[in-house]
Amino acid sequence: MAEILTDSKFRTLDGAPRVVEHALLGGLTGLGALWAAEAHHWLPLAIFKEQYLGVFLALGLAGVFVAVRPSVRAAADRVAWFDWILAAAGLGVGLYVAILFPSLAYQLGVISWDKVLLGAIAVPLILEATRRLVGWTLVWIAVACILYAKFAWILPGAFHAKGSSWERLAVYLYLDSNALFGVALSVTASIVVAFILFGQALYAVGGDRFLTDVSLVAMGRYRGGSAKVAVVSSTLFGTVSGSAVSNVVVDGAVTIPMMKRAGYPPHLAAAIEAVASNGGQIMPPVMGAAAFLMAEYLGAPYGTIALAALLPALLYYLALFTQVDLEAARHGLVGLPADQLPRLRAVMRSGWVFVVPLAVLVHTLMIAGWDAAKSGMLAVAVTFAVGAVFRESRPSVRRALRTLVESGRVLLDLIAITALAGLVIGAFQLSGFTSKLPLILLDVAGGSLLLLLVLSALVCVVLGMSLPTTVVYITLAVLVAPALTQLGIAPIAAHLFLFYYGMLSLITPPNCLATFAAAAIARSDFWKTGWTGMRLGIVAYLVPFVFVYQPALLFQGSPGEIVLAVVTAAAGVILLSAGCVGYLLRPLDWTKRTLFIAAGLALIPPPAGAAWIMTNVVGLSVGVALVVWERRARALTISGPRGATAPIAPRAARR
Repeated sequence: MAEILTDSKFRTLDGAPRVVEHALLGGLTGLGALWAAEAHHWLPLAIFKEQYLGVFLALGLAGVFVAVRPSVRAAADRVAWFDWILAAAGLGVGLYVAILFPSLAYQLGVISWDKVLLGAIAVPLILEATRRLVGWTLVWIAVACILYAKFAWILPGAFHAKGSSWERLAVYLYLDSNALFGVALSVTASIVVAFILFGQALYAVGGDRFLTDVSLVAMGRYRGGSAKVAVVSSTLFGTVSGSAVSNVVVDGAVTIPMMKRAGYPPHLAAAIEAVASNGGQIMPPVMGAAAFLMAEYLGAPYGTIALAALLPALLYYLALFTQVDLEAARHGLVGLPADQLPRLRAVMRSGWVFVVPLAVLVHTLMIAGWDAAKSGMLAVAVTFAVGAVFRESRPSVRRALRTLVESGRVLLDLIAITALAGLVIGAFQLSGFTSKLPLILLDVAGGSLLLLLVLSALVCVVLGMSLPTTVVYITLAVLVAPALTQLGIAPIAAHLFLFYYGMLSLITPPNCLATFAAAAIARSDFWKTGWTGMRLGIVAYLVPFVFVYQPALLFQGSPGEIVLAVVTAAAGVILLSAGCVGYLLRPLDWTKRTLFIAAGLALIPPPAGAAWIMTNVVGLSVGVALVVWERRARALTISGPRGATAPIAPRAARR
């Protein structure tokens, strides 16, 4: 199933085409790793970043047309003649920039026949590469944006603009630093490549098995242990991959069948895995690719972004973990048998070395304040070094080369997506739409911050139904974030708000890719899985609104304010989770569920200001009263009217 979900678009080649494919993909990763490690500073000549990006784009485009089939009906064991031509064209448009950029840099505004020709080739190549890897939706959106930049003079009102000639449009999209070779492609080529290589290196030396075993040791013995293992292992996988769909495919292939065997309904098992995997995008130390872009847009160290995202991510997983535990209690599920659990001593004896690269990554990113790319490459080097300690994890030369190739294969999607995002942003910049949209949103919102946040959230989710999180964030960071900051929102809160809601599209029906992948593995009903996933991930829909108004959850405030915000939010999340599941110590009727949800919602906002303090006090009072009531009612149910104890059999025994 995992192979079907991830690899059906790729060719399976042999002979000379396979050598070419591996050379392109391995060269792509190797070049990115050298740049991330700042090896170019050792050279006796100056290299423009655009020259490096030109080579990176050349290898990426050529790699797409060699490795990816034009359609699912195309032959998978050979490269069509036209794909060789397209691959050569991809090399050409990239190497042109790599070779001639030192002279082009001084005449980017000059339109010449060679720039127009290569721009006219580059744009369709990127559109076709994206179509093969992502599908038609993103391509049509990009085409619409390009046509808008050309024909904006036809449109009325706020959407009216001067428009551009085809020649000017081709040159601008191809060569300008606000377009193709802008922030999106730059961050992918210089930072994200290091972390993709880190995740692949960890898999290559067996670190994935260690993460799974640690999860089993930590949570396997408790009720609903299989689902808790899924949550913990998906979180750990997410910290090194940052990709929701890949987490579902890699981790869910193991955890979803395990949850089903333990007694979880298929739709619930799939939803748990999808939501847990999606949280990897917001869970430090390695978040989704959009987080690195956020650091670039804000001009802040990545460690600052990761630290700000930590508390909301922990609340997200607290809600998921609490609901998983209560679902297990409601279904009468018990922990895994002791003979199915690994021993902690054995796990740590063979796997302690894998803690070292993660510790190095956290220290360099969060404490030492290193550049993210250098931190990632040091983690890669440490991973291979510690993997060599034991024979079973020792990476051979062949395995190391395969890691480079597989990392390059993962990079192809990101290269196509970020290159196309560059074209979209370039079209908006050229047309002047980037300066108009914030004014339009502010006008529609009428100066109301709450209405502007709701509109922004809706835009994020709607765009995310057809676009990857990275593209959603890039687009809205340019178009919507200025409107949010104009109403006084802290820039980091505004960008994290957009990041969260872009990420939520992966678990929000109807077009939620993480949920679709999990439902396919579980063979569960898609819609039932999707609605359950929204319930499990409910905190992610609420917390962004909270930290916009009260940034204590982003570690912005005094220590007392931060601690109080965490305590009240955590209590609110637990009460909200009980209401969503409909179970605490026994099943809850709808009246009590409503009261639990209301109490939780009242507690989640930090107690800043008299009104919020009163809201928290009311929520806490109602929550404590409900818990005490349920404890007493549960005790009476167990003891019976005359004090006789009535044993409750677990689900396995009741069968």
